[in-house]
Amino acid sequence: MAISSMTGFARDAGSLGEASWTWEIKSVNGKTLDARLRLPIGFDQIDAPARAALNQTFKRGNLQVTLDVQRKDDAGGISINREILAQYVAIAREIETQHGSPAPRAELLLALKGVIETKGATVDEASQQALDKALLASFGKAVAALDAARRAEGQSLSAVMAGQLDGIEALHKAATNNPARTPEAIRARLKDQVAALMDVAKFDEQRLTQEAVMLATKADIKEELDRLQVHIAAARTLLKSTEPVGRKFDFLAQEFNREANTLCSKANDSSLTAIGLDLKTVIDQMREQVQNIE
Repeated sequence: MAISSMTGFARDAGSLGEASWTWEIKSVNGKTLDARLRLPIGFDQIDAPARAALNQTFKRGNLQVTLDVQRKDDAGGISINREILAQYVAIAREIETQHGSPAPRAELLLALKGVIETKGATVDEASQQALDKALLASFGKAVAALDAARRAEGQSLSAVMAGQLDGIEALHKAATNNPARTPEAIRARLKDQVAALMDVAKFDEQRLTQEAVMLATKADIKEELDRLQVHIAAARTLLKSTEPVGRKFDFLAQEFNREANTLCSKANDSSLTAIGLDLKTVIDQMREQVQNIE
């Protein structure tokens, strides 16, 4: 079975020269592929190729990517860009005067982009390019690890959903073979109902028979059972697919639910109604699992 989950976690670390780094990727459910990258200042140039690697590997999921880079030759100090800070303070005072807003706290001003600058050794262009290349290679390993984690969870989901499909198929068989669906049972039930009506009022017996036949036809669930069988076969095919099938499975789960609802509404016997309710329960459980599939 080859379906993938949308949840997972991966990490990869490495070093080159005086630099060391750690990549972390967290993945959760999402309707589309939404990647959010948090890169240190000075590494914006690897954003595009990193996103390309994600787009090539994944189709759905919310991804949070974090890169932490440390340099041994880093002086370890920080400086405040007072010119930029003064501009932020001036804007804050203007807003305070015009709108009566409270003055921002110092820690909020220091958190603004460009106010705090780190002190470190200058890296030449060739060294930076080599580091970028090593970082992207490491990121590729993290992406591969995340893909493997999502596929491993997908195998667990496949096993659970295969069991749920077995349950749906067993209930389908029970409904198909239910004694209440036999012509004899339907005839006997209608006969009793007609007899009860004839005891309390006079009816056109021929017209009453025609109406009874029409009601029996409307109550027939053969079409719903046939469609359920088709949906079961389609679901088993999707479980074996090597392509992302989450969207297709979500639509199919809705179709399962529609047939179960119709079966319950058309059931003319309590035993069939009970089967329909059990079907809805298993289908709802399956729909919850479907939300995790890529």
